[in-house]
Amino acid sequence: MITAGRIVRLAERDRAQVQFVLDGQICQALAGDTVLTAMLAAGHALRSSEFGPEPRAGFCLMGACQDCWIWQEKGPRLRACSTPLAEGMRLCTTAPESWP
Repeated sequence: MITAGRIVRLAERDRAQVQFVLDGQICQALAGDTVLTAMLAAGHALRSSEFGPEPRAGFCLMGACQDCWIWQEKGPRLRACSTPLAEGMRLCTTAPESWP
């Protein structure tokens, strides 16, 4: 998990607040954020690296590298870097097969 406060929003702080759920935690973001921006601004990593304990925060940030797939609690997976966040989204950083 990225420590809250490492990602600092420098502009456009006056947009409407949007709530979403990430791995069971209620989070806040701003309307118009991508899922990845919302996750990072809320202090969460995209996922853990498969090669070590380091957190991942996306790679190309334009939907080309396939590194930012994230799962919805219901529905298909999506690319966090290019999907706009919507009010009430329920997202998970792990694949459904690992859910209890």
